[in-house]
Amino acid sequence: MKTENIFKDDRTEEQKKTHKMAVVGTDVFMSGWGGAENGISFAGWAFEDGQYSEVLAMINGRSEMKRVRLVSLEDYKPTAKHTHIYVYKERKKE
Repeated sequence: MKTENIFKDDRTEEQKKTHKMAVVGTDVFMSGWGGAENGISFAGWAFEDGQYSEVLAMINGRSEMKRVRLVSLEDYKPTAKHTHIYVYKERKKE
């Protein structure tokens, strides 16, 4: 019996027009349980033009994120059992 892969995209319809790219990684902490039981979990952050470097630095700084890559969300077909796309919110600089 094949189970469906879970794909959650937090972008609004308007954000889907402006946040077309994402930095995605294999989330080794979330893989193997919950929505990704017996499988792999991907997490990604969709972003606007000009935010790539900041998003990449944020994700590369997370120890649970492996195999980090840039993807186009317009034709993205994840192979993970569970994938969650978050919307990147720029941090305010003090």
